[in-house]
Amino acid sequence: MQVILRENVENLGRVGDIVKVSDGYARNFLIPHNLVFIADESNVRAIEHNKKLLEKRAQEMRKSAEEQAKLLSTVIVSLARKVGEHDKLFGSVSAGDVADALAKAGHKVERRWVQIVDPIKTLGTHSVAVKLLPEVSATIKVVVTKEV
Repeated sequence: MQVILRENVENLGRVGDIVKVSDGYARNFLIPHNLVFIADESNVRAIEHNKKLLEKRAQEMRKSAEEQAKLLSTVIVSLARKVGEHDKLFGSVSAGDVADALAKAGHKVERRWVQIVDPIKTLGTHSVAVKLLPEVSATIKVVVTKEV
């Protein structure tokens, strides 16, 4: 099935691209999440007409994401956690914890944007990537301290 992308989809394409995907992927994921249009003649003509507007919108989004990335790269998030023997955390620090701490600091970041490569299970300073757009990301510092 050929579809036109409404939004950038990782490993698939950018806004306005016409891509071929399996019928099940389109019906079960892409269409219900409003990520695509079905590529028929009228939609293809309409998307070609609106492609300039979409490119302008994408540039504005990229610019605002780059500004937000600059701000985020200076942020240091401090989280207090309960620890056991040898200063090991009970559980770990999750992407949701980091996103909540950033929200309290006044930065609008979704949980799915926070990318923790290895689970944070120790005290100290850790680097965490925040992927705002596929081509724009920032690295923040997360300081995990002992809860008193």
